[in-house]
Amino acid sequence: MEIFFVFIHENLLLKANNMRSLVLLLFLSFFFASTYGQDDLLKDVMKTQDSTVELLPKKMILTQRIFWGEHGLMRPILPLTQAKREKELKLRRGMLIAHQILGFATLGTMIGQGIVGSKLYNATGQNYRNLKDIHEGLATTVNITYSTTAFMSLFAPPPLINRDKKLSSIRLHKWLAIVHMSGMIATNLLAESGNRRLHRAAAYTTFASFGAAVIAIKF
Repeated sequence: MEIFFVFIHENLLLKANNMRSLVLLLFLSFFFASTYGQDDLLKDVMKTQDSTVELLPKKMILTQRIFWGEHGLMRPILPLTQAKREKELKLRRGMLIAHQILGFATLGTMIGQGIVGSKLYNATGQNYRNLKDIHEGLATTVNITYSTTAFMSLFAPPPLINRDKKLSSIRLHKWLAIVHMSGMIATNLLAESGNRRLHRAAAYTTFASFGAAVIAIKF
């Protein structure tokens, strides 16, 4: 009987030791898991904080940097905070929508001006004077809509990040903008010079590049 109780006692001690070992193992496992989990969570939080600190893109065009940069002219009115940047992005979206709408309006006016201009080359007498007045009126309209269209793009608040590192429709749109803006300036200057051939060539170049820019950004 004593041998039996000794056997039971030893088995109970062994099970108790095993249980303590199991509990200790579970505790250590939970400790290390929670520690590494906290480290991962801390890293994620730090990454999130780092990503939210940069509210402005690293690269901005000159007009955006002057007005919307960290020390831009608009900062006394709209401080550089996350809440204000959200409002700026809404403003940016509205200005870019207006930019597209005015772009189509400008393109339509350019087509009308081109038709009148082609007739003006062969017109004489009173017909020439009437067409010239219409052509000049359309030219004024084109200059106004074109300038407003450019303003909506150049002075819109910057995005959070710049994604156009590779060749894209937006990058193509910007390249074409340089061409048609140069052509627009040349067209107005040549209109006063009296050189019809160069004026016409500059006007066609402006229309072609502007139309391509509208198509690139839309489609």
